[in-house]
Amino acid sequence: MISRVIERNMFYGASRNIFENASALRKNMTEAEKILWKELRDRKKFNTKFRRQHPIDIFIVDFYCHEFKIAIEVDGEIHLNKDVREYDDGRTHDLEKHGITILRFTNNQIINNIKGVENQILQAISDSSEAPLQGGWGVKTKG
Repeated sequence: MISRVIERNMFYGASRNIFENASALRKNMTEAEKILWKELRDRKKFNTKFRRQHPIDIFIVDFYCHEFKIAIEVDGEIHLNKDVREYDDGRTHDLEKHGITILRFTNNQIINNIKGVENQILQAISDSSEAPLQGGWGVKTKG
């Protein structure tokens, strides 16, 4: 029973509709998302688990690591549009209220410099001020 409650906490109250939308997005990943997912799913490389198209509150982030509260967004050219950038800024602010660090990469960065992207992700994990969840009980401990 407790493990189910903890698992729900990583979704920050996401609705059933958000979960359904996330499932559809997992089936229709962009090329850049597929490239990054191939790397992120390698637990030996990052020493942590990432989830793809993960529901958080009213949002769906492209990739999420609950252990370090890191969300990764893959941005296509549409994100260069002023209105979309403003929406992204608001969304980032809302996600940061949950203590989540947001990393943004362009499709071009992922396609042309995946090693550089990986290094930035590894650095964010290393710099994470949040202690990872220990023992699966949702208790944060340093160590």
